[in-house]
Amino acid sequence: MFGKIVYISDNIAHISIPEGTPVAQNLINMNVIFEDNNKKILGEVVDVSKEIIKVHFLGEIANGKFVGGVLRKPTMAANVRIINNEELELITGVSSPNSFRLGYSPLYDNKEIYIDINELCSNHLAIFGNTGSGKSYGVASFIQSLFYNKDFQPYRANYMIFDAYGEYHTAFSKLNEVNPNYQFKFYTTNRTQTDGELISIPLWLLSIDDFALLLEADTHSQLTIIERMLKLVRIFATDDNISNEYKNHLIASAIMDIMYTNQTSASKRNDIFSIISSCSTDQFSLNTPVQGLGYIRKFKDCFEINTSGTFVESNLITEYVTSFIKPELEKLEPTSDHYFNLNDLERALQFTLISEGLLRNDHMYNEAITLKVRLHSLVISENAIFFNYPKYITTNEYIASLVTKNNRKAQIVNFNLEDIDDRLAKTIVKIYSKLLFNFTKSLKVRASIPFHLVIEECHRYIQNDGDVKLLGYNIFERIAKEGRKFGMILNLISQRPVEISETVISQCIDFLIFKMTHPRDLDYIEKMLPNVSKEIIEKQKSLQPGTCVAFGKAFKIPMIVRMPLPNPEPYSSNANIVATWKA
Repeated sequence: MFGKIVYISDNIAHISIPEGTPVAQNLINMNVIFEDNNKKILGEVVDVSKEIIKVHFLGEIANGKFVGGVLRKPTMAANVRIINNEELELITGVSSPNSFRLGYSPLYDNKEIYIDINELCSNHLAIFGNTGSGKSYGVASFIQSLFYNKDFQPYRANYMIFDAYGEYHTAFSKLNEVNPNYQFKFYTTNRTQTDGELISIPLWLLSIDDFALLLEADTHSQLTIIERMLKLVRIFATDDNISNEYKNHLIASAIMDIMYTNQTSASKRNDIFSIISSCSTDQFSLNTPVQGLGYIRKFKDCFEINTSGTFVESNLITEYVTSFIKPELEKLEPTSDHYFNLNDLERALQFTLISEGLLRNDHMYNEAITLKVRLHSLVISENAIFFNYPKYITTNEYIASLVTKNNRKAQIVNFNLEDIDDRLAKTIVKIYSKLLFNFTKSLKVRASIPFHLVIEECHRYIQNDGDVKLLGYNIFERIAKEGRKFGMILNLISQRPVEISETVISQCIDFLIFKMTHPRDLDYIEKMLPNVSKEIIEKQKSLQPGTCVAFGKAFKIPMIVRMPLPNPEPYSSNANIVATWKA
């Protein structure tokens, strides 16, 4: 089949076809060996004409191992032949305790392709493909292959699947039947679903940055307001004498600020009553009794206006209110976290609004009002239930609860996000990602508890958004750049890679590319991925459903892989129009 090498240009050998020699119809993409002078060069057939076969060099086989890249080209006299089975296994891998079957090679009679677990699962992975290309089936098959492996049981694995359409519940819900040591845990945003737990996030575990995302903050001044709000809610959460003194101090200070303004008495009274209506205590309410010299007046009655336009009890007001001002309380900081809910947070924001520096600053006050409106919208919405954790819990305890089911370790945790809008889903994915990332960074033994974040439709969440400008970072970009050394691994799944953060994609090491046809996505993949070639782009254009081009650090060479059909299958098949339209 192969004649002599006619010439070698760049990284391609041009090989003649002897006259009268039949050429195999399926020669394209087959691997060949150039053998001479005690060296073996691996190549791949990329083009076949009537007279010439073009072969692209891939690497060298030396001492029973494959090394990618070619420093020494074959001589013109090299013998060219199809790769044999022993050499092929250097590329496709062999079954071992530390490997798993990824799929089959359609080029070599469905030969099994085995991948080293450590090579593939210790680096960020990207899985791209059009709708209908078999992407979701491929993801389910890949993860099932890991857990169905009889020679290796990933008992301490932590696969956190953020599921945009609720596709993966059926694929993994019977994991315990495969091995009783495995557990699948299901969290949902569907309030009527009975076979899972509602997502519930403890508010006190969130940082300023998390609340900025939750309340859609867009200015740095709003971060200052959120910081003040969180300080107050943590102080108020103690619900002790100090907490009450602090509230009274804030109310009294705000009242005296108004008393010293140039407003009319009627305007002052309106502003003071407005403060009391939103921020009240036993000592500051409209009906609080105020002790005068030999008489008692209700607080509201102290603000009656006489004929000269002043308060009839101006001195009593000043004496009573200033008795609660304690400037030293401004230095008070919360000593630890305590339980609080959205209603507590809203109350703390009310006190933030009357704090010194806000009440008389129109710009800051307007910024705070914007946050107040957004927070109140969340408080009264159906989504409030996702932040209504019932009791106090620490970060470590909460993360442990996420990966525990029936007092046993859960290896796969599925978060179904299909019943909430994209904005909230994006925020929740970011909150969980940051929480887990910070947890892995806090471990004494680095990377001792790995987490794999499997993010379906990741182009919805991992974007070039305003996080960096507002917060100074994007959590996904930080995980992409720093996560691997802490055991925090991204598995990104998307049909629109062009919409994903470039920084995140640039940190992905391994790729499974199913069929893609959109020109912008193809162009983006070719430009963004450091180890992609035009040959890979051309290969994936003609892939069948369930077949992908796999390449990266975990793969010796770019390979076409047919993924086995998952069992059970994910809930991601197309609509059966004929069946549903029949009468």
